[in-house]
Amino acid sequence: MKQTRFCPAKINLFLEVMGKRPNGYHELATLFAKIQLGDTLTITAEPTNETSLSLALTGPVGKQLRADETNLVCRAARGFLEHFRLTARLDMTLDKYVPTGAGLGGGSSDAAHTLLILCDLFHKDKSELLPLAAKLGADVPLFMYEEPFLKGEGIGEKLTPLSLTGQLPQLVLVYPNTFISTKEVFGNLQIPTPQEAAAYAGQLQQLIESLQQARPLNEWKDLLFNRLERGVVSASRPVAQALHDLQTAGATAVLMSGSGSTVFALANSPQEAQQIAARVSTPNRRVFCTGFYRN
Repeated sequence: MKQTRFCPAKINLFLEVMGKRPNGYHELATLFAKIQLGDTLTITAEPTNETSLSLALTGPVGKQLRADETNLVCRAARGFLEHFRLTARLDMTLDKYVPTGAGLGGGSSDAAHTLLILCDLFHKDKSELLPLAAKLGADVPLFMYEEPFLKGEGIGEKLTPLSLTGQLPQLVLVYPNTFISTKEVFGNLQIPTPQEAAAYAGQLQQLIESLQQARPLNEWKDLLFNRLERGVVSASRPVAQALHDLQTAGATAVLMSGSGSTVFALANSPQEAQQIAARVSTPNRRVFCTGFYRN
């Protein structure tokens, strides 16, 4: 049995922190958007009396990861087998293109698609695995859904798939080759007042409605927001410089994704995206021209 899947990355078009729970977790209001940049995962499965896992890492980012049981792909695979009380030999190959620690959810997507492939191969119901997905990482459940756009609430576990049919802008991603600690970003965050958070939650709804109504970019670009951006910019010169360079390159909408370090700009056409990418490319960055994922 064998299957190959594309594992799309994501960006956050909106991210507000609504508050902090007593257990330390933060309440969020966010809009996830899957993109055409991603990894490719292949799994060959053979039922056996004893479980064995192997993982080969290829692609430009593969050499930066460990191909052992600390890898999210291996953790997801073992979690799947243990949940369904199965034993098997799994030979896995991950062709890795999404930078790590970049706010793009690459590892989370890889983990989710490990679960999805194994559900197909072993004829299991993926809905059973949402709790396991959440244990693997906060963003893993979102990649268990087929829909490319999802509204996230709670600590990110309350997901609402959105239906979008109109034409969408192109994307320019700038990864400044620097790692941002999500834990530190949230640890240093100044929580907004309830009134301020509520106002931004209303802005998120406006953004969703604009996208659902297929309005042009100029009508909703100013609704993009990321509460975490200010703190990261003040602490990371490479991220601050990437944002500045995109803004001065003529991009119409510029934002940091998630907790960083990737920043992105929206463009009205592939040609405009290529022009912006050329203006911000430097030897110490990785720049991608891509689009939103449509399944």
